[in-house]
Amino acid sequence: MFRILALVISVVFQPLLMPSLVFGMVLFAVPEATTIPEEFKFRLFFLIILSTLIIPMITIIGLRISGSLKSLHMPEKKDRLVPFLITSLYFLLTTVFLYQKTELDPILWQGMTVICGAVILLSLVTFFWKMSAHMTGVGGLVAVVLVLGKYFASFEVLTPLLTSLVLCGLVGTSRLYLNAHRPLEVYVGFLVGFGVCWAGFSWIWMV
Repeated sequence: MFRILALVISVVFQPLLMPSLVFGMVLFAVPEATTIPEEFKFRLFFLIILSTLIIPMITIIGLRISGSLKSLHMPEKKDRLVPFLITSLYFLLTTVFLYQKTELDPILWQGMTVICGAVILLSLVTFFWKMSAHMTGVGGLVAVVLVLGKYFASFEVLTPLLTSLVLCGLVGTSRLYLNAHRPLEVYVGFLVGFGVCWAGFSWIWMV
């Protein structure tokens, strides 16, 4: 029972979901965070979901079906290298595409740059150590919630912060319960995601 619940939490709140949650907040929860007209927000949001969630997920599933990936849960460090590098490539291409669209608010490519940086750092660490990608993702989400609360008075931070912290606890507990990570891998993953996104998104709205 508990194992099934932990698996569901791990699958639903996978790292690939986090960019969509971050940009969902930026685009829709804090209108003054961007200068993007309302009629374009849903199209851009769909683009981000497509390029950072759906396409990477389909690619990873394709690797599993082809036999190149032993398990979608990627229990071993070596199983993670190719999927993580492919994900980094998709995120980098998304960042470059948004950067080239000079008519769009720079927050889009700047935010993607921060997230892309966290994913690339995670991928580099994976060559040597099995840091938790799940916790890197939720750590970044918590940081973005706090940054939005710091820079935008209209953003009611309490509910999103409590929700993201509960999510953080659920995901971390699930990864430990499934023996997917050791405690240090979970803690460091959270700190890396939080640190990169706190510094990056703070710089974006500070300048």
